[in-house]
Amino acid sequence: MSSSFMSHVDDAPCDLAGAWGPRYRKTRLASETICAPLHAEDYVVQSMPDVSPPKWHLAHVSWFFETFLLIPFLNGYRPFDLAYDRLFNSYYETHGQPFPRPRRGVISRPTVAEIYRYRAHVDQAMERLLQAPPAEHVDTIRERIELGLHHEQQHQELLLMDIKHILAQNPLNPAYRGDLAPPPSVEAAPLAWHAYPAGVQVIGVADTDTGFSFDNERPRHRRFLEAFELAARPVTNGEFLAFIEDGGYRRPDHWLADGWQQVNDAGWQAPLYWFREGGVWHHITLGGLRPVDLEAPVCHVSFFEADAYARWAGARLPDEAEWEVAARDAAPAGNLAESDHLQPVAAAAPGEGPGQLFGDVWEWTGSAYRPYPGFRTAPGSLGEYNGKFMSGQMVLRGGACVTPQAHVRASYRNFFPPPARWAFTGFRLARDV
Repeated sequence: MSSSFMSHVDDAPCDLAGAWGPRYRKTRLASETICAPLHAEDYVVQSMPDVSPPKWHLAHVSWFFETFLLIPFLNGYRPFDLAYDRLFNSYYETHGQPFPRPRRGVISRPTVAEIYRYRAHVDQAMERLLQAPPAEHVDTIRERIELGLHHEQQHQELLLMDIKHILAQNPLNPAYRGDLAPPPSVEAAPLAWHAYPAGVQVIGVADTDTGFSFDNERPRHRRFLEAFELAARPVTNGEFLAFIEDGGYRRPDHWLADGWQQVNDAGWQAPLYWFREGGVWHHITLGGLRPVDLEAPVCHVSFFEADAYARWAGARLPDEAEWEVAARDAAPAGNLAESDHLQPVAAAAPGEGPGQLFGDVWEWTGSAYRPYPGFRTAPGSLGEYNGKFMSGQMVLRGGACVTPQAHVRASYRNFFPPPARWAFTGFRLARDV
């Protein structure tokens, strides 16, 4: 393959439109559907440096197709606006000089309407490329289309994360949507454990595996794991509340040094979006202000909080290889974006193996985000997609309630810095045998 991203798809070169056109249109429409409930004023807010205005997300994913597919491969293509190449480049330094991420909120122009015209311009050109791709570049085009669609799905999740953070700053507590699917009335199953023996395990994606994977999921390699146990479900809000009430945020003995510094510097007392009202814990959701569901998985906690809770509970966070061993035979299904809760919900008692491995919350692991043995960054700008971030980040697994179902798999390696809380992040416990 010519890129660092992989999919074994056997569609004929002459039928890219038939093979990829419907999926392209569906994915692009999903981004606009996510933004449909927004008002024009919502599109331009940047509530913190890690959040991007919704308008920027819509433009950036279009820039990706324009930059890596249309300009190099569609004969006669004319960019919508040459200035967009800098405004909507995220971090591809080998391509050009990106506009500073913390200042994306000052880009009041182009307008929201102009961004939608930009998307239409790119979509029309992509239809032409799919209908008549240059034969000598069909394989590369096919790879980059699939990468572009997975990239847009990543930004669909980011859109919902960022919209939630943007609206949460508003003292009126506006709801993103008032018609979300109601959570089920289910009690969380009692905490149980699943045992796994010691031994050599094969982790990651092999070159012969079918389906799409990012470069950071490869190469396939061996890991020796000591015997361990993994919790049958994530930690719940009710369980995390017990940690809070036991002085968890006031006792340094459970915290890593950087975590304790963060608690004191930021004044953390509970997960992000939690606050007390009338003696009852409430939290901000995409459906508005609601009482905290004690049976649902705890969400919007940092790696530091997850690690502190695990120490308090006499356990630890799982290694990412332990998590993958537990999840690789499970169906990639659960409370994902298509469930339309857009919030973690309690699940019925799991079956024979651990439950809620996919959906609800991205699960922090105890593994630093580093390359697998034998990893090599691909040449060119697309080599910057994952490899350049392999420092100062921790791995998360499993997908969340805002992740498209087609976007999750057991080998998927998400990553965030340890203090990050605005993502839909939670955790489950592990322990040594």
